[in-house]
This record gives sequence, C-alpha cells and structure tokens, in this order.
Amino acid sequence: MQPFLLPLFPLRVVVFPRTPLPLHIFEERYKEMVGEAIRARTEFGVVLAKEDGIVNAGCTVVVDSVLKEYSDGRMDVLTVGMRRFEVLGLNEEKSYLQGEVEFFDDEDLEPASSELKEKALGQYRGLVETGELRRPAADPMVNDPQLSFQLAQALEDLDFMSILLRNRSEVERLKQLTDYLTRSAPKMRQAARMKKLAPLNGHGSTPSGM
Repeated sequence: MQPFLLPLFPLRVVVFPRTPLPLHIFEERYKEMVGEAIRARTEFGVVLAKEDGIVNAGCTVVVDSVLKEYSDGRMDVLTVGMRRFEVLGLNEEKSYLQGEVEFFDDEDLEPASSELKEKALGQYRGLVETGELRRPAADPMVNDPQLSFQLAQALEDLDFMSILLRNRSEVERLKQLTDYLTRSAPKMRQAARMKKLAPLNGHGSTPSGM
C-alpha cells in the first residue's frame, strides 16, 4: 500500500475515532490547512506533540462545523475523529507539516463481553459523576463497537490515551482502561479533595487576606 500524504496538526491532545474535538485556529499555517480541509471536505491528522517532537501515530479529523469566524481569519471549529494512522515519514514542502501515513484499524475483531463493557462503564460513570474525570464535550456513544475510545476521551493522561489509540484490540483496550481507572481512582479522588480544601487553612476557615 502506498503511503498517503496527510496534513498534520501537532497538538497537546489525543483524539479518537468518532469523538468530538473543538479547535481554535489562529496560526497562519493552520488557518491555511484547516481552510483547505473545509473547502475540499478532507481530513487532516491530529498528532500528539511532545517536547522532543511528535508521536508517530494519530487520528484524522474532519471539520463538522465552523462555530465562529473572526475578522482576522481566526476561527473556532468543531472537528470529529475519523481514522487512525501511523506516521512513516515527514514532508515539509508546505507551510504546515505533512506526513506520509498508513491507516490502520483493529486487527483483533473479537467483540468485548457485556461484563467487560459494564465494568468499564461503571468505573467511568462513577468518576465522571463525582467530578474526578473531566466531562467530555459529548456523552459517550455506549453502543459504539469501540466503546473504549468513547470513554477514554474523558481522560487527561495523554501518554496513556496515546497507548490506547495505537492498540488494535477493543477487548485489550477495555481491559487497559478498566485497570487504569481502578488504579487511578484513589489518586483522582484525593486530588479532587485537595482542590476543594485548597482555599481553606488548617482551621477550616478562609485564610485572612483572601
């Protein structure tokens, strides 16, 4: 299969197939890139940006709607994740980065058991309701055959999200996600408690001068 040349948008974010991602576009090169994608109704790739470069796997998005356009060309758009890909090489012929990519999907097509799905959903719902997971832009589609992606969009651990994105088995992703939420729940709850107590001093009252 010939590699596909795809416009790339490095961001401190991980997006999954069929999950929403709002973006504020302000750099000139990305105004150009996103403008071309809107006009041609084409995809561009979102890749996780790190201090030492980009992660060599990502997910394409399409612009679902333009939420706001500014007089200076900036725009707020709502995108939706589409296809996962691996980056095989980089191309810098345009003002924005492009990548030679190959698309991939799950190779292990075994459906997850209802017990595993319910376990993951139970962990997810409990943490979201108590405010220990960030509430995603849209509620998860629980009938999605890749339910793990719908749940993982609420996470903040970009490295773990990137691992899930690369995994090609829904069963394994749900197991990883359930284990991660189980291990992380005490830390999340402790962080939430500390955040609530942060404005208070040791006597349970607001410190003077605040």
